Amino acid sequence: MIGIADTGFLVAFAARRDRFFPWAHALAERVEEPLLTCEAVLAETAFHLRNSALVLQLVEKGLVRLAFDIESHRPKLAALAKRYAERAPDLADLCLIRMSELYPKHPVITVDGDFRIYRRNGRETIPVIMPPEMSGARR
Repeated sequence: MIGIADTGFLVAFAARRDRFFPWAHALAERVEEPLLTCEAVLAETAFHLRNSALVLQLVEKGLVRLAFDIESHRPKLAALAKRYAERAPDLADLCLIRMSELYPKHPVITVDGDFRIYRRNGRETIPVIMPPEMSGARR
């Protein structure tokens, strides 16, 4: 399985009390190569878990791999921020939208319903993997 990891997935994987913990663990068992992510996602995950060491272990153990450089994509990120200004996307979401453009065969693994609204390359739906019980509401 390949994919792009969002904060919600990583938090669910690491936090037993998260309502999506069983889903995240079942999904992680199918991961054969590191999931791609960005520094903004890792920073958010560390904040939510209040545990930077644990987040660094996710990278060290190969669940995720950094695969994005914000500086190299700053103009595209600024354009996405302007396009979705009414939704007030965080930096991690903008990076993941851009990563979806760069890695079109990789679905975004998320619990964030906004990824059903965001589009890559202008109008293209972003493939996502979400918990089955997600009704489209934002977490």
